[in-house]
Amino acid sequence: MAKRDFYEILGVAKTASDDDIKKAYRKLAMKHHPDRNQGDKAKEAEEKFKEAKEAYEMLSDPQKRAAYDQYGHAGVDPNMRGGPGGAEGFGGFSEAFGDIFGDIFGGQRGGGRGRQVYRGNDLSYAMEISLEEAAHGKDAQIRIPSWEDCDTCSGTGAKPGTSVKTCPSCNGQGVVQMRQGFFSVQQTCPHCHGSGKIIPEPCTSCNGQGKLKKHKTLEIKIPAGIDDGMRIRSAGNGEPGRNGGPSGDLFIEIRIRKHDIFERDGDDLHCQVPVSITTAALGGEIAVPTLGGKATIDIPEGTQHGKTFRLRGRGIKGVRASYPGDLYVHIVVETPVKLTEHQRKLLRELEDSFQKGGHKHSPNDKGWFEKAKEFFS
Repeated sequence: MAKRDFYEILGVAKTASDDDIKKAYRKLAMKHHPDRNQGDKAKEAEEKFKEAKEAYEMLSDPQKRAAYDQYGHAGVDPNMRGGPGGAEGFGGFSEAFGDIFGDIFGGQRGGGRGRQVYRGNDLSYAMEISLEEAAHGKDAQIRIPSWEDCDTCSGTGAKPGTSVKTCPSCNGQGVVQMRQGFFSVQQTCPHCHGSGKIIPEPCTSCNGQGKLKKHKTLEIKIPAGIDDGMRIRSAGNGEPGRNGGPSGDLFIEIRIRKHDIFERDGDDLHCQVPVSITTAALGGEIAVPTLGGKATIDIPEGTQHGKTFRLRGRGIKGVRASYPGDLYVHIVVETPVKLTEHQRKLLRELEDSFQKGGHKHSPNDKGWFEKAKEFFS
């Protein structure tokens, strides 16, 4: 049976460009691939798949295409090269099919991908700072692990007087090919682990790693307004990559120490300020702390325990905030302790006067007793 014209098989004109031929073959390969055609259509699909593959192999090669255009099938006699149905079978598929689908899945042309490179692992460093340092920012120094070339082997990993050898299993490529059905699967070489090299006699100082773990001092800038749990990224200061791969990153995780006075809530601050019972009853001016110094608050007469005062803009300006947060001052009315007999007498007299005045001196008293009476009834 005479062979069909290669251009006819791919459905393109003789003037078709290389891209047109590739697109046409990709479409046919997808359509007739054996994995996509099972049952009764399997044999027919396999024949069309082989036919399209052969046509693409001829027309994608400039020299073969020129010979075919001039002499037809005789110019590219498959008997001279094994043919798609001869000794090669589907062996040429890894080149022809891989050339197409390598573009789809990110593979490199020609099948030679070279040794595998790996990015180094990221490192994490926990750094504790004060609330003041978080609010205002600071420059800090930290000591972190680092890796330097081994002086004994000059970074080669081989014992002095010996040398690194090319891996015989993968010929220095770092990957090996394994045939699975119609596909040629590529995987990391199990002998050299993707490096493409083996070390017959490893350096005793670094155990063949070529690097030694040491420490270095790193300058870190803590931005003003940083909050607990936030991370600062230091690019390239993680573990080194393998086989020439890039180093990982260092992430400094911020931990803010508990403050003696303030509690932080986002960009806002909260603090409790003790007030004497007389100041709460009579009113007056009190001093309250802020991160920027002292501030004063006017306490109105009859201020109750738990009363909250808000000082705008006395909180923290966050890393991404346009304005600083607020400071919330929570009043804690103190009950006097360690009273003298004279003070006790005065308080009893004061209590008697409160009792004679009724509920007007205790704003919460009447409402509470009514609720308790209703509850017990």
